[in-house]
Amino acid sequence: MEKFKLFMSNFLIYGFGSIISSVIPLIMLPVITRLMPDSFYYGLSDISNTIVQFGTALAVMGMYDAVFRLFFDKEDENYQKIVCSTALVFTLIASFAVFLLLILFRNQFSALFFGDPKFNNVLYLTAISIFIGGTNSIVQIPTRTQNKRIVFIILNTIGPVVSYAISVPLLLNGYYLIALPLAAVATALTKELSFYVINRKWFDLRLFDSGVLKQLLVIAIPLLPNFLIYWIFNSSDRLMISWLIGASFTGIYAVGAKIGSAAQLIYQAFAGGWQFFAFSTMNEENQVENNSKVFEYLGAVSFGCATLVFALSHWLFQLLFTGVYVDAYICAPYLFLAPLMQMLFQVAANQFLVVKKTWPNMLILAVGAVCNVFLNLLLIPLIGIEGASIATLVGYVVSDIICCIVLCRMKLMVVSNRFLICCMAMIIFIVLWRIILIDSTLLSCLGAAIIIAIILALYWTDIRNLLPNN
Repeated sequence: MEKFKLFMSNFLIYGFGSIISSVIPLIMLPVITRLMPDSFYYGLSDISNTIVQFGTALAVMGMYDAVFRLFFDKEDENYQKIVCSTALVFTLIASFAVFLLLILFRNQFSALFFGDPKFNNVLYLTAISIFIGGTNSIVQIPTRTQNKRIVFIILNTIGPVVSYAISVPLLLNGYYLIALPLAAVATALTKELSFYVINRKWFDLRLFDSGVLKQLLVIAIPLLPNFLIYWIFNSSDRLMISWLIGASFTGIYAVGAKIGSAAQLIYQAFAGGWQFFAFSTMNEENQVENNSKVFEYLGAVSFGCATLVFALSHWLFQLLFTGVYVDAYICAPYLFLAPLMQMLFQVAANQFLVVKKTWPNMLILAVGAVCNVFLNLLLIPLIGIEGASIATLVGYVVSDIICCIVLCRMKLMVVSNRFLICCMAMIIFIVLWRIILIDSTLLSCLGAAIIIAIILALYWTDIRNLLPNN
């Protein structure tokens, strides 16, 4: 019971801290878009952020998870300091290597990412963010391992506040090109220094140990392919939009993706508690049935929430945004549903882990990622940013379908007829919304209500069993 209480408190605290860092940018988004005269500038900033995510993860190379794994191998503080210090040295070198690569070939990378070498100043800020961000995750680790939850919340709140305290004045003074990238650098530096001051006793570059580094890399390197696949799903579409139709469309797409990322709050809450449930119940006799029910329930809830986003998207964007940013309503619903499909994949794919077969996860995700890239190339030139959002959603759906088929054949999953009916109803609704209902919020809401009613009818017995009096 005490472990359960600790789990719940950590889940709520760390989940709350992560939600704060996500909600503040969501609230500030309409303000930022109104201060920018052209979506082109927001598009360049979003591309910069996409490169930072890729470069930072490349520099960290799974080291964050590897440190967590080795940290608790021994209850020896000196050994734990060696692990932390070794990881810091590695990420410092790796981050500097990525930074140096971008600076040395700045003209080529500026032309590749931003379409013109004249945007070198944005690339400089991008490279600095990667250099700082590479070590940022490592200096935070002792805070997490020591369970300093209040520190985590405070610093996750300070980060977005610092960002907008810098970016808003810059935008008001006309520095549209560098406002958001410079704010990102300042935010990363603030968190880096804050965590390092708090955790400085855990880091000493003289404690670097090549033997420990080998152990860390054995754990870390296999994680890199999964990161690349998820990056293709979540970020490559921005670059492809910029290359195929222009950075201004990337800015519009980024706004739609930001609103769509509200689903990430649901995903973060799920991720915080899922592993505990999954592994604590994996030896139960009815494990396959229970896991299948969790998959179905989450799918039904996801579909119900997504129908409302489809129905209200146009109205919401007209309320919050002006000018070309309103056009982003077309991609937000797809990008809201996509992370929820990722969540379903992780629930289903956990069954591979239960039977100690982890390679199918990566292979099935890779098929979805290839499908995503192919559809981006096909649909972006035809229907613009909507094509990119459809490609992202379809990529995850393909991975879900393949995963379910394989698991059902392995007798590790059961998909009921009622869930198949839910899926068909959702597909029909999306097609009707796009062809007929899209121009009428009232009719879209009516369609959403019908889908939700179908879901409730199909799962009414289960809902009644969950009520307190049953």
